[in-house]
Amino acid sequence: MYVHLGGEVTVSSDTLISVIDLETVPPSLRTVSDLIASEEEKNRLQYISGDIPKSLIITRDRTYVSPISVGVLRKRTENGTIDIM
Repeated sequence: MYVHLGGEVTVSSDTLISVIDLETVPPSLRTVSDLIASEEEKNRLQYISGDIPKSLIITRDRTYVSPISVGVLRKRTENGTIDIM
């Protein structure tokens, strides 16, 4: 099964590790800030669009910042066992 993350980005649901709701995570939360900085430093971070980020999607190979809400992504992954926070 494939999941559309926004823009022209679609990933296999088998590669999904976690989806984090950026609308409820305070920007000052060090763990998320450190993760984003680390992924950017490794050149593994991809911003899907210039719109307001609503979710952070972690896959085996990349981390995506998406304008799609966690609720919409949850509906797109209902058949899987993906950790959506």
